[in-house]
Amino acid sequence: MTATVAIFTLTAEDIMGARADMLAKQFETKASELSGTIEKLSDADWKKVTAAEKWPVGVTAHHVAGSHEPISGMAKTVASGQALPPFTMAMLDEMNAKHAKDFEGCTKAETLALHQKGVASAAAIVRGLSDAELDRTGVLLTGMDKMTVQQIVEGVLINHVAEHLESIRATVGH
Repeated sequence: MTATVAIFTLTAEDIMGARADMLAKQFETKASELSGTIEKLSDADWKKVTAAEKWPVGVTAHHVAGSHEPISGMAKTVASGQALPPFTMAMLDEMNAKHAKDFEGCTKAETLALHQKGVASAAAIVRGLSDAELDRTGVLLTGMDKMTVQQIVEGVLINHVAEHLESIRATVGH
């Protein structure tokens, strides 16, 4: 009787990328849920106003779609050891209000295209992070505690999709 034993050698790169890949997959899974929800929205659903954001569903979906790249860009900046420019909650609120006005007529097709582009870009950024970069810290919003890059990815990038998806689903009932 002969037995064959396969031995696999893991390199540092294999191990280093595992956390980043796991985070990217979590983001892609949540983003895919949003895609599926957007695709099912009727024209009437698109115009319903969410209780949480007080924006039409379409505007809320567009807001999420347009946020993937800026949020992942902030994570990448912190990961590189650079400080982000001062950014306050008031500035964020003002930016979001302007976006809601500027994109009140957005279409489902353009929102899905923006979402898909942003998901691909953000997932690539996340996958490119090493464990050391995921552990780096920086201030995201002025006046808030420092966050690790992993916390930014989980708590801001992924959670941003999850929170707004929940709001959209609550508004349209599916």
